[in-house]
Amino acid sequence: MSAASSEEYVFPVVAAPDDIDELGHVSNVVYVRWVQDAAKAHSEAVGWDRAAYLRAGAVFVVRRHEIDYLASVFEGDRIEVRTHIAKFGAATCERKTRLVRASDGVEVARAVTSWAFVATATQRPTRIPQEIRDVFPAAVGRGA
Repeated sequence: MSAASSEEYVFPVVAAPDDIDELGHVSNVVYVRWVQDAAKAHSEAVGWDRAAYLRAGAVFVVRRHEIDYLASVFEGDRIEVRTHIAKFGAATCERKTRLVRASDGVEVARAVTSWAFVATATQRPTRIPQEIRDVFPAAVGRGA
């Protein structure tokens, strides 16, 4: 995927023994971690790692996660965490994520995350620079 592509970024994960809860499947908290890990990996893949954000003087922080759990995931399952930016606001963006089991293509969860761009000096929302918008083109009109 090119840095300026509006296609989904795919972040592969494998359900590990430590991801399993008391019911024998992946814990709901792990899905949240995978959603966040995929967002971070996507950002790094387009050149915006931690150091780049610190140089810019602002970072993205989660305002809200909304997750629909659709099917159970078990130890050893390979999951493709597919994510893209759906839209930008002045100081916010919305990221949509689908978690798909690689073996059968079943969507096991979907998420919408609202992110705020926050200045590190003031800890207040700040405008998202154009250079960030350019590498994360909003895929408006796509489903989650």
